[in-house]
Amino acid sequence: MSPDQNLRITTLVSIGQHEKSGREQRAAQDARALEMGLKLAGTDVQVLHVGPSGEPALKQYLGMGLPQLTQLKANPESDVTTILADYLSQHPSDILLTGIRSETGEASGLLPYQLAEKLGWPLVDRIADVQSITNGKAEILQALPRGQRRLIRVTLPFVATVDMAAPAPRQSAFGAARRATIDEQAITAPIDETRQDWQQTPAKAKPKRLNVVKAKNAADRFKAATAKPAGQGGQVIKDGTDREKAEIILELLKSEELATNR
Repeated sequence: MSPDQNLRITTLVSIGQHEKSGREQRAAQDARALEMGLKLAGTDVQVLHVGPSGEPALKQYLGMGLPQLTQLKANPESDVTTILADYLSQHPSDILLTGIRSETGEASGLLPYQLAEKLGWPLVDRIADVQSITNGKAEILQALPRGQRRLIRVTLPFVATVDMAAPAPRQSAFGAARRATIDEQAITAPIDETRQDWQQTPAKAKPKRLNVVKAKNAADRFKAATAKPAGQGGQVIKDGTDREKAEIILELLKSEELATNR
């Protein structure tokens, strides 16, 4: 569908993170949401970001052809949902697009749901495309597992999270990013006291359990390395005393060489 200048589209963007280097960049899902907003409303799409000043990754969104981006500056410990809900109540929109979850911070994926609840709008999760908008109703293509799609009809206004199945975003142009501006607005919002005691640490990969291979020669070791592991059914213990059940568990641990006889 061609861009509609009368359609009010708002896209929420966040700061992404490169999975290898950890360098800040535009978030993959948010960039797809912005690409969809540009498709629907052209450069009239409103782009919002809540965060402190001096975030160079925002320029990558501006390089997609935007003339301006609105940045709401607030205390990092403030509730982002309340800030966005208050702003959107003063600046109405027909469709609010956002990624499923951010790539940094909490990354819980709850923001779209909490924001839709505060605004009283319906929410459509994991959309791949907006096919048409007619008489205040939109036909949306929702992404399902295994490449399947489902057509959904929803009444405006609504909140939609954009899936990775949506069209890839356009490249960010350096010149366009320099010409665009960031409208910084200071926001006074109450502090969420539950955040003050939070501690954040880098996520650690969970250790994988290794199979113990008892092979006597190279042929047996090769066979064990290439053989497809067969599923083993578990044992449900309902009868017996607690001591008997504990002894069965201990024997299993010993057989897997996870416990000793001491």
